[in-house]
Amino acid sequence: MLFLAAFDPAAILLSALPFAVLLVGLVVFHEFGHFLAAKAFNIKVLEFGIGFPPRIKGLSFRKGETEYTLNWLPIGGFVRLVGEEDPTEPRSLAAAARWKRLVVMFAGVFMNLVLAIVFMTLSFMIPRERSLSLAQVVQVAQGSPAATAEVSGEMRDGSQPKQGLQPGDTVLEVEGRDIKNTSELIFANRLNLGETQTWKVNRGGSTLTAKVYARWHPPAGEGPTGIRVGAPGSCSDVDEKGNPKNCTLLYPYTEDVSYPLWEAAPKGIGSLVDSLVLAKNEIQVRLGGGGGAGADGPAFQGPVGIAAVTGDIIDKAGWRSLIELAALLSLNLAIFNVLPFPMLDGGRILFVLIEIARGGRRIAPEKEALVHFAGFVLLMGSVLLMTFFDIRRIVS
Repeated sequence: MLFLAAFDPAAILLSALPFAVLLVGLVVFHEFGHFLAAKAFNIKVLEFGIGFPPRIKGLSFRKGETEYTLNWLPIGGFVRLVGEEDPTEPRSLAAAARWKRLVVMFAGVFMNLVLAIVFMTLSFMIPRERSLSLAQVVQVAQGSPAATAEVSGEMRDGSQPKQGLQPGDTVLEVEGRDIKNTSELIFANRLNLGETQTWKVNRGGSTLTAKVYARWHPPAGEGPTGIRVGAPGSCSDVDEKGNPKNCTLLYPYTEDVSYPLWEAAPKGIGSLVDSLVLAKNEIQVRLGGGGGAGADGPAFQGPVGIAAVTGDIIDKAGWRSLIELAALLSLNLAIFNVLPFPMLDGGRILFVLIEIARGGRRIAPEKEALVHFAGFVLLMGSVLLMTFFDIRRIVS
C-alpha cells in the first residue's frame, strides 16, 4: 500500500504525457530523415510507422509502395526498408552504393542535429528573465586555488592588490563570459574544469584580473576553485552561530533578454556546444570519483527518470525550459545513435566502413543481423535496468 501511495496518477500523467509526445516527435523526426534519404535514392520503403506495433486499426493507409501506420506503443517510430542487411533485393538498402547507404544511415542523426539547433535557437528568441543580482565571493577555503590565485591590476589608491581572491570580490567575467548572477558563475566555472581560468573581479571599485585554477576533484565541501559565492545582500541580524540572517538583495533586479534570429542561431549552437563540454566534464569528474555539478543525482537516467524531470521542468520553469530540454534530448539522440554500437545507426555505419576497409567484401548478412539483434537485446536490457532504478528512486 505504501508503494501505491507514492504514485499520484495525475502527477504521473502530467509528467509522462509531455515526455511521451516529445520523445515520439524526436524519434519520428529522426526516422523521417532515413525515410527522405531512402526515397531520394529509390530505396524501397515498406513502412513508415509512428509508435510501435500493434497497429491501430483504421489509422493506417498505403500510398504507392509504402504503408503509413499509427501504432499503439507511443515510444518512437520506425522506417522499414527492404533488405537492410540482405543485398539480394535490387532496391534494398544493402544493394545500394556504399556512399548512399552511409547517407541513409546518417540522415536520422543529421535531422536530430538540425532539430536541436532549431529548438535552441527558438529558446533564445523567446524572452527570458535574467537575474542581475551579481555573484560575490563569500568565503575562500585556505590553500585552495582561489586562495593562491594570481591577481593583477591596480587598486583605486594606486596600490597593488592583495593576492588571492578575497571575500567581497564580485566576479564580473569568467573566460570572457559576462557574469550577472551566481548560477552563471557556477556554469562558467564547471565549463572550464581542469584549466586556469581568467576572471575579472571588482574589489572595492577596482577592476582586477585573477588567474584561478578549477580542480577536477576538490576536497569534500569545496567547489572546483575553493570559494563559496552568493548574491550581495544586506543583513539586519545574525543567528546563534554568527551567520547573517534577515538578508535582502542589494541588487534585486532582472532584465528580459531575447535575440533576433540572426543572433539567436549562433547563440543556440554555442549553447549546445557548451552542453556537450559540460556533459563531458561531468562524466570525467564522476569517473574520477569526484563530486560533479549534480553529484547528488544519478549519473544516468532512463525513460521514467527523464519523464519525471520533464514534469518538474514544466511545473517549476515553464514551457520555455521544455524547449531547451527538447533541444538537448534531440542532440543526445543524435549522439547516441551515431555511437558504433550494434543496432544503432552508428553500428550499421561501422559495418559499411568495415566493408570499405575490406576492399568491398561484405560481412555475411546473417552474421550482421545476429550482431544487431544481440545489440538490441543488450540495449533493451539496459533500458529496463535504468527504468527499475528510476522507479525505485522516485518511490523511495
